[in-house]
Amino acid sequence: MKTSQPQSTRFHNLDAIKEWTTQDADEIYQISRWGEGYFGVTDKGDLCVRPTQKENGPAINIMEVIEEMKVKNIPFPAVIRFHDILRSQVINLNKTFQATIEEAKFNGKYFGVYPIKVNQMREVVDEVVDAGAAYNYGLEAGSKPELMAALAMNTNQNSLTIINGYKDRDFLRLALLGIQLGRKVIVVVEKYTELEELLKLSAETGIEPMIGLRAKIATKSSGKWASSGGDYAKFGLTITEILQAVRHLKSIGKESCLKLLHFHIGSQIPDIRTIKDSITEGARIYAKLYKEGARIEYFDVGGGVGVNYDGTRSNSPSSINYTTKDYVADVVYMLKQICDIEDVPHPNITSESGRVITAHHSCVVTNVFGSIEIGADNFNTEKAINENILVTNMRDLVLELTEKNYQEVFNDASKLKEESISAFKLGILSLDERAKLETIYWRICRQIVAHASTDDYAPDEILQLKNQMAPQYLCNFSVFQSAPDTWAIGQILPVVPLHKLNQKPTELSTLVDITCDSDGKLDNFLSADGPTNTVPMHKLIEGEESYVGLFMTGAYQDIMGDNHNCFGRLNEVHVFCDDDDPTDFYIEEVIYGNRASHVLASLQYNPETMAQTVKSVIDQQVKRGKIRPRDGVDITDFYENCLKSYTYLKK
Repeated sequence: MKTSQPQSTRFHNLDAIKEWTTQDADEIYQISRWGEGYFGVTDKGDLCVRPTQKENGPAINIMEVIEEMKVKNIPFPAVIRFHDILRSQVINLNKTFQATIEEAKFNGKYFGVYPIKVNQMREVVDEVVDAGAAYNYGLEAGSKPELMAALAMNTNQNSLTIINGYKDRDFLRLALLGIQLGRKVIVVVEKYTELEELLKLSAETGIEPMIGLRAKIATKSSGKWASSGGDYAKFGLTITEILQAVRHLKSIGKESCLKLLHFHIGSQIPDIRTIKDSITEGARIYAKLYKEGARIEYFDVGGGVGVNYDGTRSNSPSSINYTTKDYVADVVYMLKQICDIEDVPHPNITSESGRVITAHHSCVVTNVFGSIEIGADNFNTEKAINENILVTNMRDLVLELTEKNYQEVFNDASKLKEESISAFKLGILSLDERAKLETIYWRICRQIVAHASTDDYAPDEILQLKNQMAPQYLCNFSVFQSAPDTWAIGQILPVVPLHKLNQKPTELSTLVDITCDSDGKLDNFLSADGPTNTVPMHKLIEGEESYVGLFMTGAYQDIMGDNHNCFGRLNEVHVFCDDDDPTDFYIEEVIYGNRASHVLASLQYNPETMAQTVKSVIDQQVKRGKIRPRDGVDITDFYENCLKSYTYLKK
């Protein structure tokens, strides 16, 4: 569902910055705040990646990556994955839990799992598993295909494979197969009938299941995923059903199969207080169940650890008011406190954090190939003999306009413009006069916006005009394929020019993609003062290339993108840090995106048949003398080459 735009429209106060430095770029684009130390600006003004999160550590210049991609003929747009960031996030999460558990003298261990749904790309899952091997970091699956992937990827017999989501008989059978393979596969029961079916399968196969129960806890999160918790949540068992499940397992002598208690209150939890409340409630349930005879080994706090998309470090939907370290401390210390009060053993802790693992490691890089200017001032507006009074009155407003009366002049100009449309429809105003009047109107609007930009009390109507007149930068990508959350739920993703950050940007712009859809745009950005509708960009210069990056796209965006307008998956470049290399990096792998034929085939077209059909029509035109034979061959080749080509615009 499309969400509304920011309630208050703000201007980036670029005019107040007289001597521009790279520090100004960091503040304007909030790089240090959302980047968590992974991103910075070089002295030459290029955006760089710092895999160790240290300012004096190795740095990968993204523009140098782009130059190498150009040498390798890898067209844009493209996804660049910095796998060192992915590995770093896995290690940081595990080390934070280990250190906190040791500090708190907590008796359990940490067995985290990565939820595949957050980014199911094989390269991502493979990197997560490899980085987490030393910590027995496992995987979570929510569907049969995901479980198939998890069984193939998670070969560590000491790590967990947790199964969530609704399950049919085959899904449950796959889980039991995993146990046969010597894996710790825990089936989390989402509804009571799953428990009955699982026990029936267990009896048929002779395989003892590992069972988890998902509690439908009362604590609810806020924001876009609030419905994940509470009484009306889609998944989970009520307290009544949980007690029934425990007592049923005891009655048939299968209580030893119950291994895990799970709860989940939503993705991207913005407020730490919600996390505290959920841990408190979940810990009490665990303690009471243990006293009921349920010897639960794992306390699964689910997912929900958010990331600071907008840089504000607040409880806004696109941010969080806590750090990962704060989150881990609350989980460990609050669980320990309640277990000690209830006099029950400390369980092992499991979490299903995915967004915080993957968000930062991936970005979308696109080339800017043009702009759309509102109200171009290139039409001759000189006064003509017998000019319509409406045009004359609009011209007079230019002379009347001052920084004190710009609101009044705007009202008058808007009224004249409305009257001119009516006059044109009645045949009173000529086409030339209408063009003159509109040119002068936009000239007035630009001057009004200039006055309003320095006015702290500018009216909302004028602020809205500022946004409406912002130039639209044309970017070679699809919002629906590469950043669906910006369109679907109004998620803010950081947008940063990749070069010239040592130069002051002069244009406040919105970004539009190449789809033929009015929603294919980015007009919700972060700033030091909160959400804003424009982003500062450098003026486009003919003959110069311009690149912009859309960051924190590693969570959900890859897998949720769709083929709107038949724009397919992007080319991917996987980059690793190499401190011994002169550039501090190397491109480890290139995965080419969809070609037109691939996208069309996925929509049930047959590219070979299409090519044959077009060739047949061309041959007919050649026979009729409408097309020369040589040209017919060239046209046929061109069509077939288009089928084999990248779905995005060529440079």
